[in-house]
Amino acid sequence: MSVKKISILGCGWLGLPLGRHLAGEGFAVKGSTTSEAKFGSLQEAGVEPFRIVVGETLEGDIASFLDSDILVVNIPPERRADVVEYHVGQISLLIDALADSPVRYVLFVSSTSVYPALGGEVVEADADDPDAADSPAGRALMYVEEMLRSEAAFSTTVVRFGGLIGPGRNPAEFMQRMTEITSPAQPVNFIHLDDCIGIISSIIRQGEWGEIFNACAPLHPTRGEIYAAAAESHGLAALPEEQCSSTHFKLVNSDKLVQKLGYSFLHPDPLAMARGGS
Repeated sequence: MSVKKISILGCGWLGLPLGRHLAGEGFAVKGSTTSEAKFGSLQEAGVEPFRIVVGETLEGDIASFLDSDILVVNIPPERRADVVEYHVGQISLLIDALADSPVRYVLFVSSTSVYPALGGEVVEADADDPDAADSPAGRALMYVEEMLRSEAAFSTTVVRFGGLIGPGRNPAEFMQRMTEITSPAQPVNFIHLDDCIGIISSIIRQGEWGEIFNACAPLHPTRGEIYAAAAESHGLAALPEEQCSSTHFKLVNSDKLVQKLGYSFLHPDPLAMARGGS
């Protein structure tokens, strides 16, 4: 099947460069933002802009926005006390709108926060209980994943990204807001923006629908190693390390992604990411 039209719900740090990349690959791309002030940035990227707000109601020309073959859903749960109920409500509104649209494939951007932090490796099948997720946001995402995947009108692929690294999101920037390195012996689960875009593009081009993929760099240095590398390469003072150790962590395995898509990570080593400027 040759897909021509893609809509991206949420054109921020990931969605905007993703839209630019997909437009460059020849797709007709629509992108949503909550502010018309950002229309120029979307148009410059080759993306047709729409003002769409998904809250307690749907605002904007949702019918025209969803006049596509594929929808990429990239709206993370908001930080609020009722995050589970609110995010479920947002996606419920979206599902209702999708029922009246030609969209037949959905790619949902999720997070590895759906996994419990039990001190070991996790694969896709290990997220089987929303109440065991690592955070309220993780619980919200787990419920939403299940909602989307249970719909018969379209087929959904879920991509669970780890910690996002790239322009404006380098460990050196993170250090500016830290006073010490907590849990320095714990492994990190990072992924670079370039790989986020490459993975989404690969799923779309290969038509891998109805799947769940973990998406983290294959190497997992410790938090202590990451921030030491960032400090050294950016001329920052090293931060003190928390002395107590914790087994409250997870090591995310992305082998399924590599094997199923034949994907080769552009940035396999988070230490190299930490030393770089982006």
